Amino acid sequence: MSDYAEIVALVEGTTEKIFVADILAPYLEKKGVCMTPIVISKPGQKGGDVKFDWVKNDINLHLKQRRDTYLTLIVDFYGIKGDWPGLKEAKQQATPSMKSSKISSETKKQVAALFKGYDVDRRFVPYFSMHEFEALLFSEPQTLSTSIHVSQSEIDTILTKCGEPENIDDSPNTAPSKRLEKLCGRFKKTTTGIAIAKAIGLNIIREKCLIFNGWLTDVENLKGVSYG
Repeated sequence: MSDYAEIVALVEGTTEKIFVADILAPYLEKKGVCMTPIVISKPGQKGGDVKFDWVKNDINLHLKQRRDTYLTLIVDFYGIKGDWPGLKEAKQQATPSMKSSKISSETKKQVAALFKGYDVDRRFVPYFSMHEFEALLFSEPQTLSTSIHVSQSEIDTILTKCGEPENIDDSPNTAPSKRLEKLCGRFKKTTTGIAIAKAIGLNIIREKCLIFNGWLTDVENLKGVSYG
């Protein structure tokens, strides 16, 4: 048995790929976990709007490719579509943690049903960012406001209304990324967003974003496995 756990991260896009490669992977390596990001295949489309019908093909490929690896899924709750297992029920839940729990459990259940014999219950660790990656950037209002050159009071007002970063809603007009674009016309996910996440640091993000923290805790506690 290897002491080093390997996990493939199926990510929604370039932003999440950079976040994994530049921030999560170096941190997890110190914990004995090697995370490799791979962008989900989206035939004929770029950006959001993630369909389960597409994702299940990538899940199938990586579950079957090597049985000694783990698999995670990093997508925005905001971007997934109506064919996603448990989406309707998840949207009816009262809190971000309840939404995350429902969509994660139903996704895992569907993947286990589709790909029997591949130890899905142990090997598959999905994560749905509530409601987008950009929500994590609201973990530290001072750093965020300084980085995008706006008054901290504007960030504080959003958090006071929503209660916590992971509760910033998924409306087309008020989702985390939409709010940041309105505050700062030059905001770019792959550059500004990643730089802000680095400046805030994982410790603060984990402290303020408990859903993200719960998933990362599960990942950093993975153990290496081998099959004879």
